[in-house]
Amino acid sequence: MEKNKLLDRLGAAGEDRLLLAKVLDRAEQAQSRNIPACTDFLTPQQQAMTEDLLRLAGVPETAWLRQGGYEGAERNIFLFLPDWMEPETAESPLRYLRAAFRPEFQLSHRDFLGSLMGMGIVREKVGDILVSRESADLIVLDTVAGFLLSSWDSAGRAKLTVEEIPAAHLHIPPVRCEQVRDTVSSLRLDAVCAAGLRMARGKAAELIGSGRVQVNWRECTKPDKLLSAGDTISVRGSGKFRLAEVGGTTKKRRVAIVVERYV
Repeated sequence: MEKNKLLDRLGAAGEDRLLLAKVLDRAEQAQSRNIPACTDFLTPQQQAMTEDLLRLAGVPETAWLRQGGYEGAERNIFLFLPDWMEPETAESPLRYLRAAFRPEFQLSHRDFLGSLMGMGIVREKVGDILVSRESADLIVLDTVAGFLLSSWDSAGRAKLTVEEIPAAHLHIPPVRCEQVRDTVSSLRLDAVCAAGLRMARGKAAELIGSGRVQVNWRECTKPDKLLSAGDTISVRGSGKFRLAEVGGTTKKRRVAIVVERYV
């Protein structure tokens, strides 16, 4: 299918359309030039759009890899492979850097991101930023790794010592979440959203109708959409949670659920 028709089918417009057009260019490049080609780092929502696009375009899952540097990474690239290349032999374009600092400075994710932007590094070239007490580990594209290793020396008021590390040495902070057990009248999005974010069901339905709610990183405006265990729901401005478990039905015919709220 022609590129513009594919993008029209997805309803892509504005920046999303430009992004998805670049994704298609990378997929075509891998096949036409017989070399691997990768996207920049994509947000979870952009990854969901990319998956929908590739499925619609008929690009098989064996033709690409999703890479973020570690299992559970939020930001990932899509690496497209030529027909002759096996996934196991593909060289990753990701590099891993550790920026160490004195712990009394208590640097945050914002400090590191601001420093990088101040150096002219666009957000799309950097994956997750994993901040610990005395260092921050970054996953970056190889196109910017050399520059950061030679030139990045401060963040906030702190001096940095930057070195390259193996992927296996990444310091991955534990995911912080709060487990909530509740019952709902059904697995409708508005009911589960109300329980997961501790708000009135009418308020949840209002947020859904306004386009502020995503299910598995895809916008959903239907309050009656039925959810399943494992679905992730995010509400712009209110938080994010995962429907971790769906249990049995109580005597009052309500469904027991467990949600994990990210904090």
